[in-house]
Amino acid sequence: MQRVRAHALTVSLDGFLAGPGQSKETPLGVGGGDLHDWAWATRSMRLLHGLEGGEEGVDNEWASRHDDGIGASIMGRNMFGPIRGPWQGDDWTGWWGDKPPFHHPVYILTHHPRPSIEMEGGTSFHFVTTGVEEALERARAAARGQDVRISGGAETVQQYLSRRLIDEMHFVIAPVFLGDGARLFEGLSRLQDSYECVERVAGERALHVRLRRVH
Repeated sequence: MQRVRAHALTVSLDGFLAGPGQSKETPLGVGGGDLHDWAWATRSMRLLHGLEGGEEGVDNEWASRHDDGIGASIMGRNMFGPIRGPWQGDDWTGWWGDKPPFHHPVYILTHHPRPSIEMEGGTSFHFVTTGVEEALERARAAARGQDVRISGGAETVQQYLSRRLIDEMHFVIAPVFLGDGARLFEGLSRLQDSYECVERVAGERALHVRLRRVH
């Protein structure tokens, strides 16, 4: 059965998914990069980005599941890049270089249309201006029975959560305080009535929590 999932959404102890002041120089905001120290320490994440070494263990096991059963992803424009307003040409193709690590169709929520981009390694970027439900419908079809991943950022996750469209979520709680930035659960209420915790595991550098929608 096809599911809508969020995997490895890393939040600070004070609930932020990214720090303040996101820009081309600081894509995760000031201090936001510290959230993902747990992931970059793992063998799986380093291998995904062509790096050697890395730690085994609980964190690595969770990091290795990043693409398990995923056939398409959805992300917000902020996650795709720092450009605001109308697109300034077609030069910007994301943070990930010529061969992004997705290897499947990625649907980007935006108010400004842009032609799709075919990248190396099977990744394609498609720009959706007609809302979160249209993006999900297109992603479901493209995934061909596999799961759809809601990648981020915070506002995108909030939109899908507020509509109770996410079936399962894996949160990583990193031992970091950011103080300001993109707060993940801003404006959401009664989530505990719709989701139950089905797993929580302490890793070497972070805490992993898995939630499942109950209705």
